[in-house]
Amino acid sequence: MTLHHLRPELFWNTIGSHRPVLTIASGDTVVAETIDAHGFDATGRQRGMRPNPMSGPVFIAGAEPGDCLLVRIGEIRMTSTTGWTYDVLSPTVLDPQAVPRLPERRKTSWLIDAANNRARLAEPPVALAEWSVPIEAMIGCFGVAPDLGQAISTATSGRHGGNMDYRGFRAGTEAMFPVAVPGGLFFLGDVHAQQGDGEIVGTGIETAAEVNFSIEVIKGRKIGWPRGRTAEEIFTIGNARPLDQALQHATTEMLDWITTEHGLDAVAASHVMGQLVRYDVANVFNPAYSVACRMPRSALP
Repeated sequence: MTLHHLRPELFWNTIGSHRPVLTIASGDTVVAETIDAHGFDATGRQRGMRPNPMSGPVFIAGAEPGDCLLVRIGEIRMTSTTGWTYDVLSPTVLDPQAVPRLPERRKTSWLIDAANNRARLAEPPVALAEWSVPIEAMIGCFGVAPDLGQAISTATSGRHGGNMDYRGFRAGTEAMFPVAVPGGLFFLGDVHAQQGDGEIVGTGIETAAEVNFSIEVIKGRKIGWPRGRTAEEIFTIGNARPLDQALQHATTEMLDWITTEHGLDAVAASHVMGQLVRYDVANVFNPAYSVACRMPRSALP
């Protein structure tokens, strides 16, 4: 197993079959620099363009269409002492008659205190003068090149992954992506120091970071949508609009997973899912919404 360092000179605003900047073997580890969603690095220099400039792609030797990439997310380290969000809720999460009550949307700065694992507003409203949030770093956008020669904007998501903004993609999580092109061509970026479910102000706390991850090729494991697992749960992600279609994709992928790999037929799987499934609304801001379907690992054979 080899350790690689990815320090990009070029960042991509699409996930597609771009020329790889790094080739690794299955099982290798990568430490990758990422910049924030508007392209600023840890020094405040703009090195990429919005939306969500990606580091990569990484070519994984031996990965072929029909395989699966297993990405083990290690440490996500904040490299900047600042981040930013927007300051009011997105109109997409409010009743239409409530939208005019909102002030004009503005970009707002945050201070990131990695030593104490807290983030706070740089210029808080009076009511939030002593308020802060814990740092719970996550990867907002990552995935693999889609098929048919597509290059898909990093503003959105699909079967290939992309801008899912699911807070479950954090250190210790294993993510899985369907390989559609030789080498997989893996991209990542858009790290958030914190984000609530749904990304309902249109951002998490956007910042620059360094992400440690490893990638393993699982030969012949064909999956339809991104998957994940933690020590306690497995989950699937559906990406689409409207929201119910994203939920349908996530639920179908979970049904496929536990019937093909856990020995349950459709009836047994339906009983287990019907009582134990939990859903997370991962994102309701992006062009494609994202829903996570979760199951406890203890419930599965």
